[in-house]
Order: sequence, then structure tokens, then C-alpha cells
Amino acid sequence: MNHYLSATCKRSMIVEQFLIKDLMVPISEYATVLEGATLFEAYLALEKAQEEYDHNKYRHRAILVLDCDGRVIGKVGQLDVLRALEPKNEQVEAFEDIQKYNFSDPFILSLREQHLMQGEPLADICRKTGRIKVENLMQTPTEGEFINESASINTAIHQLVRGSHMSLLVTRGRHIVGILRLTDVFAAIFHTMKECGID
Repeated sequence: MNHYLSATCKRSMIVEQFLIKDLMVPISEYATVLEGATLFEAYLALEKAQEEYDHNKYRHRAILVLDCDGRVIGKVGQLDVLRALEPKNEQVEAFEDIQKYNFSDPFILSLREQHLMQGEPLADICRKTGRIKVENLMQTPTEGEFINESASINTAIHQLVRGSHMSLLVTRGRHIVGILRLTDVFAAIFHTMKECGID
């Protein structure tokens, strides 16, 4: 539960005193699928989680992938899905190669556009992509993407900035109990600015 939304600013209650567990979204409220699920099934899980989540809060932007024991083994984000829609063939690889010859970005984009217009309709690509297994798209969390639930918000800010992460997995002992989203940390900082004002 995000307690900072109802907190009032007191000099003794400043943003540094927030713990990660105060800002995280519990795993039970996040979109999850089991390993082996398709991307379409993952989308349905995301849609369901968003419908059940408090509509006054930021919407979820990723799906957590769990193994058969319920442990988080990966995450599928919006960019992962868009990357899956990108065609993968020799022509596309050729576009990557010609970049080294210093052709302008607009020129390369126009070549890509012409190539894509001759390819499959986007609806067909979406249909095929929806059948991909989530483990083929997911990003496996790195060491810098885990944070203890009792850590400070300063630690979270450092990890988010240093790794350019959109979220961190929150741990309690050896278990992942929630997800700390960049949007929630951002909101906590600006809520504090608003409540405390500027001296």
C-alpha cells in the first residue's frame, strides 16, 4: 500500500524515511504468468491486473514470469513486446550494417519503411507474436534489480538511476515479495515536494 499518498509533510517525516515496503506493489497485485505461457496469455494477465488495481495509481507496464514454484525468473516489458514485432531477416540485418557507412538516420528509416510496407500486415505479425512463449522474450533480472523491502528510498533511487531500470524486484529474505516501480518513487518525491513546499 502506498502510504505516502496520505502522509502530510512534517520536518520529522521526510522522504528519506520511506522504506521500499511502503512504496512497492505486492506481487499479489501485479501481473504474473507461469513460464510456458504465451505472450497473449501474458497480455490477458496484465489486463486483468490493471482492472483489479486501484485506478488512482499508475498502471502496470510489465508482466512477471514465475517458475512452477512461484519464483520470479523474468520480466516482460513493453519494449520487449515491441522488439518481438520487429521483423528478423537478412534485409533487416543489412539495415544495421549500412549504418556504419554514415548514412543519415532519416535515409535508413525510409529504407526500413519501404521494406516494411512490402512485408506482412501488422495484424498478422501481432497474431504470430501472441503465440511466442514469454521465456523467449523475458529479461532475466540482474543483480542490480533486487532491493530489500527495508532499504531506503535513497538506495532505490541510486539503483534505478545507475541501472536505468523501470522497476526493481523487492525481496524479503530469499523471497521476492513485490515490485518497486520508477513511477511510484517519482510520485513519492514529487508528493513530498508538494507537501513540504520550497523554503
